[in-house]
Amino acid sequence: MRMVDLIIKKKHKGELTKEEIDYIVTNFVSGEIPDYQMSAFLMAVCFQGMTKKETYLFTEAFAHSGDMVDLSAIKGIKVDKHSTGGVGDKTTLIIAPIVASCGVKVAKMSGRGLGHTGGTIDKLEAIPGFKTAIDRDEFFKIVNDIGVSVIGQSGNLTPADKKCYALRDVTGTVDSIPLIAISIMSKKLAAGSDCILLDVKTGSGAFMKTVDDSIELAQEMVDIGTSCGRKMAALITDMDIPLGNNIGNALEVIEAVETLKGHGPEDLTDVCIELAANMLYMAELGTIEECRKLAKDKIHSGEAVAVLARMADAQGGDGSYILDPSKFTIASIKVEVKAPKSGYISHMDAEGVGIASTMLGAGRETKDSIIDYGAGIKLIKKTHDKVNEGDVIAEFYTSKEELTEPAKKRFLESVTISDADSKVEPLIYARVTADKVERR
Repeated sequence: MRMVDLIIKKKHKGELTKEEIDYIVTNFVSGEIPDYQMSAFLMAVCFQGMTKKETYLFTEAFAHSGDMVDLSAIKGIKVDKHSTGGVGDKTTLIIAPIVASCGVKVAKMSGRGLGHTGGTIDKLEAIPGFKTAIDRDEFFKIVNDIGVSVIGQSGNLTPADKKCYALRDVTGTVDSIPLIAISIMSKKLAAGSDCILLDVKTGSGAFMKTVDDSIELAQEMVDIGTSCGRKMAALITDMDIPLGNNIGNALEVIEAVETLKGHGPEDLTDVCIELAANMLYMAELGTIEECRKLAKDKIHSGEAVAVLARMADAQGGDGSYILDPSKFTIASIKVEVKAPKSGYISHMDAEGVGIASTMLGAGRETKDSIIDYGAGIKLIKKTHDKVNEGDVIAEFYTSKEELTEPAKKRFLESVTISDADSKVEPLIYARVTADKVERR
């Protein structure tokens, strides 16, 4: 069997067999198949897609390419959440402590930034000393003691996805429904949680640009998880506008903490309450409405933010930064971006805003790029806001002044100012389960 033949087969829309899929995964992980051949195969998949059978078989092969985590050492129901990625998406930092403060265990393995989107692990590493690579026994102990731990893909968990994840980021092969489904669900199956909630983003800042595509991806992933015996659900949430006001690692941790203290932006707070409520509902803590109230109560009581601080301490970080986020160091160069004319911000291309943040140093241009944790963007105005010419609409933070002008140009190209406001879209479009799609 030769990889070049399988690339050609997929290029011509052929369906790969289980043996061929196992050959690809096994030999890619071992290094027998080089990056350039895997890149060619991934591009063929982007153009030709995969059948449902291929997607399921690749997910199984990726999941079993390394260790399968046994969470039985953690007491109680384990609930996980995964987002397909977005701009300003710091929801894990908010909902995981909320859910844990309600007594439901969250043993979470998260990823780094991919494309124009940020990664939870990069954000957590903005907390001084925070360790995202800890051994399994310590991980289990933290979850049992505190209720939550968030770490990176550690040890030999889904090595096929780890290699593929980094490769897709720099080869333009991110936005493929089967590749996204395989990546997400292989990690979720290997990670071992009982219940999995998927936050499938839709809009200009998401990999899925339309609600219908987002629902298709959600159904694909829910079907895979259900077939493997997991309790599954997905919410289709808006990413046509950046979520919250802060984009960039330390900036997003600060905003997550403010949200846990009850002072966060309305859009971010509302999405997080709904995600947390669905996780609690899957853990059978009550109706959705009862679980919404429970989530809000944990914010107002201060219990949720205390859990995040305790998790930071337990993982080697300085939890005092959570209790007092003013201690975070933000990049020293600050540049104001002003509205070029008066009117309403009728559209803000979230992907373009995310790229601008990456250009300031907050993300990776290549898989070997070093992140500036203090870089990023604070949005002063967002879609639907009225602005006058010269009003400050964003603040840029970077450590390299030469990065500001190209990033500013990209940002302003992403902002549309019109005479009239645009239609206000919902934050949550649909809920997908194994047996139905509930549109809102």
